[in-house]
Amino acid sequence: MRSGILVFMPKYVGAVDQGTTSTRFLIFDQTGKPVACAQKEHEQIYPAPGWVEHDPEEIWFRTQQVISEATAQLRIEPRELAAIGITNQRETTVLWDRKTGRAAHNAVVWQDTRVGGLVSEFAQSGGPDRFRAKTGLPLSTYFSVLKIRWLLDHVPGTRERAEAGDLLFGTIDSFLVWRLTGGLHVTDCTNASRTQLMNLETLDWDVDLLGSFGIPRAILPEIRSSSEVYGVANLEAVRGVPLAGILGDQHAALVGQTCFQAGEAKNTYGTGCFLLMNTGREIVPSRFGLLTTLAYRFGNQPACYALEGSVAITGALVQWVRDNFGLIRESSEIEALARTVEDNGGVYFVPAFSGLYAPYWKHNARGIIAGLTRHSNKGHLARAVLEATAFQTREVVEAMEKDAGLPVTTLRTDGGMVANELLMQFQADILAREVVRAAIPETTALGAAYAAGLATGFFRGLDQLRAQWSVDRVWKPSMEDGRRESLYAFWKKAVTRSFDWLE
Repeated sequence: MRSGILVFMPKYVGAVDQGTTSTRFLIFDQTGKPVACAQKEHEQIYPAPGWVEHDPEEIWFRTQQVISEATAQLRIEPRELAAIGITNQRETTVLWDRKTGRAAHNAVVWQDTRVGGLVSEFAQSGGPDRFRAKTGLPLSTYFSVLKIRWLLDHVPGTRERAEAGDLLFGTIDSFLVWRLTGGLHVTDCTNASRTQLMNLETLDWDVDLLGSFGIPRAILPEIRSSSEVYGVANLEAVRGVPLAGILGDQHAALVGQTCFQAGEAKNTYGTGCFLLMNTGREIVPSRFGLLTTLAYRFGNQPACYALEGSVAITGALVQWVRDNFGLIRESSEIEALARTVEDNGGVYFVPAFSGLYAPYWKHNARGIIAGLTRHSNKGHLARAVLEATAFQTREVVEAMEKDAGLPVTTLRTDGGMVANELLMQFQADILAREVVRAAIPETTALGAAYAAGLATGFFRGLDQLRAQWSVDRVWKPSMEDGRRESLYAFWKKAVTRSFDWLE
């Protein structure tokens, strides 16, 4: 009560978590505990081999649905939300009309490999690391810039409209902010760092890069920090609530895991697998196949950077054997099936469906199953599916330790696959390190909520967030060293069989 006026204090903070396969809206209280959640899947569109698209209108429709459902679950009014944060699948590329908001084409998803020819074309002058010094990224089908270039070159009229200023580009965060606010065109530095158009030092679009790739600057959003008030929502269920945090999904998970010190690392086991290590304010170039990227930037504070190892297919492999092979009916059944055998029976599955990312960056690699005999059964295949995630994670951890000169003594984990205890134990075994599962598994959405809450004073600071982080379970390695190294050697041999399949 001030001067006889009742001051209303918001009790919650919300987060839109727009992922590769679904969209969620979560509401958290001031302790970081989720109190409401709604989720809707969206269609995966495969127009041609290696092509992956999403319908931006469906994503926007699902976003509206989950916001309305989660707020209805809790029966709250907009004024009870201090702010909303957004976290999103990164690199996925959308072009839309500046006036109508209508997309010029389906969103081209981060997994899409249609620009493989452009990768080779740009690498002819300067090699695959031609732009790494400025962007921290190699030339790859992964990042947004070549997807933008493909859309401008192949969708009739888009280049002309873009150069006239009639089209806008954004990763999914920008598209949702534009829709939620009625026309605000912004992104944050973490998402901008994944386009391969932002200079890591200046945190701005780089004129030379724009020229090299042939991208009109007029289509690009304004780059802002990860935690500040950008505008307010005009959607009925959250009308007037500040939009105050934006983080790419893996950066959000780093924040949600409170990895605020240099050397702290997390691994998110989702559609793909993404391991990030905070390197503080130092931009650490990679010599071992990793990415140098933004970790986060809070308000006007200096940016923090990270090393990242990206694995394209992990949880998506479980979905694939469910949907394409019919090996299981539900993704959760993979663990029980894998437990029907004692080991992998010599079977290895290299899921290079979209090429191989870190530490190889082989866009022409293709998936293989190796080591099959008449002894092999579906249990061995299920084990090989799970073990592929753990083997790929070890490859990234080894590269990260070499690049950073710091040991990853404990791996903090999150994402849908961490519920799989067989996988988590094998991960600890093959790494020979402790694997820790956070008490609150929704770390990606939580990171976006933290960013929004910090910007609006809902959270007091990083010390409060660190104090709230807690452990659910720890897995300790128990495998004998000789067996560990034998399994890993066979995995490495299988990987080499997947290289350059299309050449």
